[in-house]
Amino acid sequence: MLSEGENSTVNNNNRLPKISVIIVTYNAAPTLQNCLNSIYRQKYPAIEIIVIDGQSTDDTVKILQANSDNIHYWQSEKDNGIYDAMNKGLKHITGNWVYFLGADDELLDDFSVMANELKEPDAIYYGSVLSDNRKCRGAVTEYIIAKYGIFHQAVIYPKAVFEKYAYDTKYKVRADHVLNIKCVKDKDFHFIFKDYIIAKFNHEGLSNNYIDEQFEKDQSSLIYENFSFTIWLRYLFWRFKRLFKRPVNNSSD
Repeated sequence: MLSEGENSTVNNNNRLPKISVIIVTYNAAPTLQNCLNSIYRQKYPAIEIIVIDGQSTDDTVKILQANSDNIHYWQSEKDNGIYDAMNKGLKHITGNWVYFLGADDELLDDFSVMANELKEPDAIYYGSVLSDNRKCRGAVTEYIIAKYGIFHQAVIYPKAVFEKYAYDTKYKVRADHVLNIKCVKDKDFHFIFKDYIIAKFNHEGLSNNYIDEQFEKDQSSLIYENFSFTIWLRYLFWRFKRLFKRPVNNSSD
């Protein structure tokens, strides 16, 4: 294991709630420095950076070493997937708020604007992301959370969420969706939308190219357990249409 340990010199301001930004990396050398730079550019001063690397074989570790003065904590060791690495990162947060950023994503200026509006310690704040130069998702209903979820790069969580929950690692790419589904039902938390585009999201990552079979099996029961009966029926109807929809035959035969 490689580790630079704790670093107290990272951006901080005792008058503002601190945001812990967790980045999970594996062979991220082509994009990692740009990701870090996007955090350094933020006007919100109370940000700490935590990087959990899955023992990269490229120059990722060299980049982390070069940036160690600005990183609160980093380590490089084998892990059991994205959410195992995220759970590891959560063990090192000291912030009031938690945000997850992909190593191939970048923060936009509105992140700092939204950061200044984090007021309620039991609220899960979310905005929008930019993908292919398009604003993605915006405000969502409970039904949309149930069916599609929220881009994790759009969400800033109060630390209390992770004092109660961890990511379920049996889900390879949809554990963040499962977490949000559970938080909808949890009366200790509520969701607040802020109309800011806070990150540029790279849509070519693992989560967009991998089908989480366990989640596909469990989604219906998760919705049944955490949402209203009406939302569950609506989801089943949508799923039925998707499964049995036939392609349109445009031939003249």
